[in-house]
Amino acid sequence: MTMSMAATHARGKKAKDNIFVMNARAQEDARKNGKENVLNGTLGSIMDEEGNIVFLKAVEHEYLHLPRNEYTAYAPIAGLPEFLEAAQKECFGESRPDAFISAVATAGGTGGIHHLVHNYTNPEDTVLTADWYWGAYEQICGDNHRHLETYPLFDEKLHFNFDAFKAKALEVAEKQENVVLIFNTPGNNPTGFSLTDEDWDKVIAFAKELVNNGKNKVVIACDVAYIDYSGEKQTVRRFFKKFGQLPKEILVVACYSLSKGFTMYGQRVGAMIGITSDESVNNEFTEINALTSRATWSNICRPAMRTMANIVNDPAKLAAHEKERSEYCELVQERAHIFTEEAKEVGVPCLPYCGGFFLTIPTEHSKEIVEELTKEHVYVIALKHGIRIAACSIPKRQMHGLAKIVYEVMHRLGHL
Repeated sequence: MTMSMAATHARGKKAKDNIFVMNARAQEDARKNGKENVLNGTLGSIMDEEGNIVFLKAVEHEYLHLPRNEYTAYAPIAGLPEFLEAAQKECFGESRPDAFISAVATAGGTGGIHHLVHNYTNPEDTVLTADWYWGAYEQICGDNHRHLETYPLFDEKLHFNFDAFKAKALEVAEKQENVVLIFNTPGNNPTGFSLTDEDWDKVIAFAKELVNNGKNKVVIACDVAYIDYSGEKQTVRRFFKKFGQLPKEILVVACYSLSKGFTMYGQRVGAMIGITSDESVNNEFTEINALTSRATWSNICRPAMRTMANIVNDPAKLAAHEKERSEYCELVQERAHIFTEEAKEVGVPCLPYCGGFFLTIPTEHSKEIVEELTKEHVYVIALKHGIRIAACSIPKRQMHGLAKIVYEVMHRLGHL
């Protein structure tokens, strides 16, 4: 019998991540057969057309020229005040909601999801999200002794399945007081799908109806990690205005990240931003989440926070940053368009792509297909019900023809 020193609740946990495993295989293949002969569509990082990871120039310059103390000094537990203000400006743009708003620095957008699950649900409670979701949601819930349940994201017309969402949310509301809903939009990981303004109107109207019963409270989490690569800056942020003047029993939390919009993936910096019509809920939000930060990681990376704040608060630096970022946004969307158009031509099914880093092929045979693709030196990610392709990391020259390779493999295996 294998011995364990772990507490009962920790036994059997494993941190092996399929995405990083596949990336390692792709890199090993590239070392053996040449980088130009291997297609690596695994990781959610922007690569340029030469296959090098992108560090936006304004961010790189600001980061490398900070005063010495900014690299070495501690930051406040809740985050640098200038960063927290800058995070709100960047998250909302011109669509800041009419509400009490406060922010707490987190370890990337992931840290915000962690705090949300930890502080707004009880042990054994259920958290609800769509069936196409980032796998870490399930790990965060499980590690906090919560349960993640899902509803079908798409209806038969591949639109947002509001009826399925509502039915599942009502089930959760029957079992517990707080109904925590995670929406990864715009630019959902893994599909690239985004809720429309009309979809949000339905969700908010339902949340209002639900809290009117006097039994439930609703927490709407918006994971907006990919917002800066999902379309024109102000257009994709308009939905935030809808969160103003909501009933006090509805709390909205935007989980914002520097990983994508400021290409500082490894710095692990983000902010969870609370939106509420109630001042006491706003004060509680700051206190409980800052305490959980102290109890989890203490404080967040100071130089990355300072870098972002300096750029946002300098009009010239911000303009240069946004110009370059918008060029990469267009590049990622152009890559995705190449694939979806060629997929349509050859007959490979795709889920609706609106923006963000990824697109998805629905299939119940993902593991077999993905493994067969590695024989063609193509590395992508097998999901439970599909194949995720990182448009952010595949150069256009390799994106051309990829749909045909996928078609041929699926056809060869008899899965079309």
